[in-house]
Amino acid sequence: MYEYLNGKLAFKCPTYVVLDVNGIGYHINISLHTFGNIKDKELCKLFISFQVKEDSHTLYGFADEGERRLFNHLLSVSGIGANTGRMILSSITPVEIQAAIVQGDVKQIQRIKGIGPKSAQRIILELQDKLKKEGPDTLINIPHHQSAYEEALTALVMLGFNKTQADKVLAETVKANTTQLTVEELIKVALKRL
Repeated sequence: MYEYLNGKLAFKCPTYVVLDVNGIGYHINISLHTFGNIKDKELCKLFISFQVKEDSHTLYGFADEGERRLFNHLLSVSGIGANTGRMILSSITPVEIQAAIVQGDVKQIQRIKGIGPKSAQRIILELQDKLKKEGPDTLINIPHHQSAYEEALTALVMLGFNKTQADKVLAETVKANTTQLTVEELIKVALKRL
């Protein structure tokens, strides 16, 4: 529903901020990692994850898109809620979390407060393949001005295809065509070949 909010920081503390966006104050929960990235700023842009429960509608904000993607991955694990996901991202850096999951480092994940051995194993079991498939650059921000080739590759990866295979098929498609294809044309051709 919300992609990001951009505005003036009316209030900030290590657990939440109040972001003034055109006269409306949004209470946004943040991780310590995000707080470290925005603590010296007056104006900021936070990528938002909007969580709805029976009794609340809560905004979680992140300084970069990669941290938000990792947060949403963590929420997909059964037994991991938004507050636990925020605790995980506050305990160690997103890059360290991703590396621990991909490498199957249960001990590193268990060091996080509130995560026991079963939860650590569940996180690794449910996310290891997803994060391996996305590749090591999953926490890098997606550029806003991408070529048709890059946009098609991003779309195929988001559809669940292996990045290496999709990249190979797109490269072959571009090489075989003398005219420049649009993003839609590249995706259609690649879908037939994947």
